[in-house]
Amino acid sequence: MNILLIGGSGSLINNLIIKLNKEGHRVYLLTGSRYKQAPYQKVFERYDFTYDATCLDEIFESINPDLTLFMGAFDTNFRWQNERDAVKFSAGLMNILMAYFMNNKGRFIYLSSDEVYGIHYDEDITEDKPTTPASLRGMVIAQGEELCESFRNNRGLDVVTLRVDNLYGIPKERKDVTDICSKMCLEALENGVITAVKGNQVSLMYETDAVEYIYLLIRAKEHKHSVYNLSSGLKLTELDIAQRVSTAMDMPVEIVESESKGARRILSGKLLESEFGNPLCCDEKAIIQKMADYMKKNSYVFLTGEEAKLPWWKRMLQKTNWFVRAMIPFVENMIVFIPFFMINNRTAESAYFANLDLYLLYVLLFAIVYGQQQATFSAVLATAGYCFRQMYDRSGFELLLDSNTYIWIAQLFILGLSIGYMKDRLNVLKKESEEEQEFLSVQLTDIQDINSSNVRVKDALETQIVNQNDSIGKIYSITSTLDQYSSEEVLFYACDMLKQLFGSNDVAIYTISHSDYARLFASTSEKARCLGNSIKYADMGDLYQALSERKVFINKSLDERYPLMANAIYEADRMQMIICIWGIPWERMTLGQANQLTVISALIQNAVLRANRYLEALENERYVEGTRQMESTAFSKLAHAFMAAENKGLTDSTLLRVLAPKEEYPQIRVLLDARLRDSDYFGTMEDGVLHVLLSNTNREGSAYVMQRLAEYEIKSEIVEGML
Repeated sequence: MNILLIGGSGSLINNLIIKLNKEGHRVYLLTGSRYKQAPYQKVFERYDFTYDATCLDEIFESINPDLTLFMGAFDTNFRWQNERDAVKFSAGLMNILMAYFMNNKGRFIYLSSDEVYGIHYDEDITEDKPTTPASLRGMVIAQGEELCESFRNNRGLDVVTLRVDNLYGIPKERKDVTDICSKMCLEALENGVITAVKGNQVSLMYETDAVEYIYLLIRAKEHKHSVYNLSSGLKLTELDIAQRVSTAMDMPVEIVESESKGARRILSGKLLESEFGNPLCCDEKAIIQKMADYMKKNSYVFLTGEEAKLPWWKRMLQKTNWFVRAMIPFVENMIVFIPFFMINNRTAESAYFANLDLYLLYVLLFAIVYGQQQATFSAVLATAGYCFRQMYDRSGFELLLDSNTYIWIAQLFILGLSIGYMKDRLNVLKKESEEEQEFLSVQLTDIQDINSSNVRVKDALETQIVNQNDSIGKIYSITSTLDQYSSEEVLFYACDMLKQLFGSNDVAIYTISHSDYARLFASTSEKARCLGNSIKYADMGDLYQALSERKVFINKSLDERYPLMANAIYEADRMQMIICIWGIPWERMTLGQANQLTVISALIQNAVLRANRYLEALENERYVEGTRQMESTAFSKLAHAFMAAENKGLTDSTLLRVLAPKEEYPQIRVLLDARLRDSDYFGTMEDGVLHVLLSNTNREGSAYVMQRLAEYEIKSEIVEGML
């Protein structure tokens, strides 16, 4: 099914991707960031958009996910260093839920954590206990739970909250040190001391175990509750964990008991286990040992993870950089003022330039280039220069009483501020236009990305439909070739067809008559014949249990006694055939491959039924009435089919010629009818001589049969080179 994972890069989400890919699901990823540097495992399609992007609706519509999983408390896009992350988290979750609601398909899973409980509990915390967060992070995560529950109740959506109890994993760098185990390892590396609160009791959940628990909810068709706790059930005190870390570090480490008041905070996972079962959990001692070894080996990464401080002069330069940039226009203004002041003094007494106002040109220049601020500053400088020049010929008091002075200053400021305002207004309009263009460009880029992803998805699906080995079209095109073969050849070539479709050289087909034993009919290799020519399938434990429930058997434990995959073909509630396959790569032993085998088995069954109906219609023409002896035409055709299959390595068979006069054939027919196996055949060839066809019998096995026949005075010889 189509699964959309939402969250930042981290080991938990990468383990989820690996698990889902292995199970044959199509995984899509919404990273929550526009930057593509974050490493992820391979997914079918990746979307680098933030949670507040306006195109989330289009993404959901394009993917049409059967299940959406939001990493929530374990989303590495949020570092929780300030209140801004809390606001972004809540707003992002709301936007995601709205997009999910608009698409209105599938299940939504929200990952929460034990941080929604912040006080001491004497008993294990069940799902119905109200949340009591003690930190900002815990409060926001709890609000996320309430938001999901609100959408479930008010919108009728399939929303599930999973609370993970004390998740821990092996960190790759210092910023990944977030759980109690890695913090103790880092503390031991830094100080050689581990601080533990004596009364604190927790239950650890390793990342891969959490993935298995989460997958229980992913694959479940139905669920009874909306909130489940994920807990390993392993209860440890901080002192127990500190002692395990101290042992694993293999270095002098002192454990210091803190005087702080301890607390017990353990989630109860019984509700989920009672409904879905309990997957196997990893050994915490082995994991802590791996964690300690890795952190010791890469101690430089964890001990020097913080950014180094810059020299004082670089820090000073960074702080004064904005001031220098702001002062550049003022310095430029003063530098340009000097030549204007000097030119104005030289042209003041000139008859040609007496009416030229250089200060006005100076003010207009800076108003046009920089706007009102520099126009005002240049007008102040121009006024100072004008007054300084006028005081060459008269006193300052006379200058103050001259009305022309005020008229000139007003003219200067009015023109400068007017032009500066127009410049500022043009700058604002230009900036707004650029922002709008940038916004539209981002929208266009998003649309192009979504469109290109849709094209890739469409092309991939088209390729799958036309070419891919597990596509229905490809399967049907191959299995339909069985209709071209005669009734005697169907199962032989069905075996060869399974070899082609599954890419395995080891395939066997067993047929069942009326007992608890199955007889080997066709096989492609010695490995495929390892179970023997005859098997008592009712004693084959897990394999028989799965086949009796009409399920595909998958040998996940890699038990050498059983094939890697097997399926039974039924007719009228009775098992008719068993298909066994070896040599399948581990990564292909998935639910998808099991479904493929089910489909192929049904198509083989159709071909076999067609052949059987044909044989039933011609039964009177194929056998001598009242006996198992086949007529010459039917027997010759059957013998040629077995010999052709033997030449292709699909079966072992031996053809015996009976050495007796034709007058004795009636007596011999009675003996053969009683003594031969159900899987063996006898009849006359075109020359009228009686022959016996031993299926799945090589030359060594035929010698035993010939000896048994000789005891009944029936002499025979092996026919060689029939084809």
